[in-house]
Amino acid sequence: MIQFSRFVLPNGLKVLVHEDPSTPMAVLNVLYDVGSRDEDPSKTGFAHLFEHLMFGGSINVAEYDDELQKAGGENNAYTTNDLTNYYCQLPAANIETAFWLESDRMLSLAFSKKSLDVQRKVVCEEFKEHYINKPYGDVWFKMREMAYEQHPYKWMTIGKELKHIEQASLDDVKKFFFKHYTPANAILVVAGNIVTEQIYELAVKWFGDIPAGQRYLRNVPVEPEQREARRMDITAEVPVDAFLKTWHMPSRMDPRYYPVDLITDILGSGASSRLYQSLVKEQQLFTNVDCYHFGSSDAGLLCIDGKLVKGVAPEKAEAAVMEQLQKLQQEGVTVAELEKVKNKTESTMAFEDMTVMNRAASLAYYELLGDANLMNTELEQYFSVTADDILQESRKIFEETNSHTLYYRAKG
Repeated sequence: MIQFSRFVLPNGLKVLVHEDPSTPMAVLNVLYDVGSRDEDPSKTGFAHLFEHLMFGGSINVAEYDDELQKAGGENNAYTTNDLTNYYCQLPAANIETAFWLESDRMLSLAFSKKSLDVQRKVVCEEFKEHYINKPYGDVWFKMREMAYEQHPYKWMTIGKELKHIEQASLDDVKKFFFKHYTPANAILVVAGNIVTEQIYELAVKWFGDIPAGQRYLRNVPVEPEQREARRMDITAEVPVDAFLKTWHMPSRMDPRYYPVDLITDILGSGASSRLYQSLVKEQQLFTNVDCYHFGSSDAGLLCIDGKLVKGVAPEKAEAAVMEQLQKLQQEGVTVAELEKVKNKTESTMAFEDMTVMNRAASLAYYELLGDANLMNTELEQYFSVTADDILQESRKIFEETNSHTLYYRAKG
């Protein structure tokens, strides 16, 4: 059980504290409830752009990294469709430095043309390197556009188009910041060799006077139920043919999420999974194949994808995948197979929470979902899944009318 305390400042900032005297370190994690789903469809990629801009200096601190490194710290951040998370780790004795740095950029990020130009160039280069000039780089652009008609998951976190970042103005950036990067829209977690009373005092001292801002109320279009299968067949300069197929799945807080999550492990997690055993080892159709999902806050996607052995047609590969899915839909899983993936889930969750940094991030994430204590109780949801739940969910999810298929063929 991960013990923690929780309080809310008058400006709406949620603060969680997890004491761990076994480490000399402390982690300060700030999660903002903003991701790419909160962007204007004509101005995408802003949440990810801000991941970079937030390190460009604030009014009182010219170089965030320099000051943190002087205190023996390190930091990083990541953006998803649903959230943006910033975290730093440093010796616990220097935790106030982290409070100073994080509060200063929340209160007074430095908006300069120079900083925007520098970070925009960095993001544009990242866009070109990973998504335009890289083999298979546009796969998820194609897949998301095919899978979603209304919901903003239809674009990637990096943005829908390169020009949206290239044309981002200082005014656009300021509006996005003051709408989302406020105490009322943030969760602060401090974990490590600290004392709760001390953290409460530091939170009040450094964050208490920051204006609350207006709580952002999300109004995201709901994706209509899909009634017809969608397919795409493209040819590009890539080494070998690839196959991807996705299906709409329940959101992260839907009770149906748990059996679906276990289904992805049964089908495609590791060398002992059904798809790997059948399609890679026995039939030798794929060089690799995976089954996974994105665990997104709104209804997401379950995916099966893999690279094909040279000479194997995507049509043949798909038929073999569908045969495995039909087998699951008809025969279900054995008790032993289900126990195995539940135990694997338990060990994965335990391993993930071994470091104080991961514990801090998990507390912030579960608080975002609505209850930080889910971190302690969620395993029960997995253990309550029955073989019949797996059978029923496999029949619901893998309906062909709920699917999106992409053949990605190598030229020549």
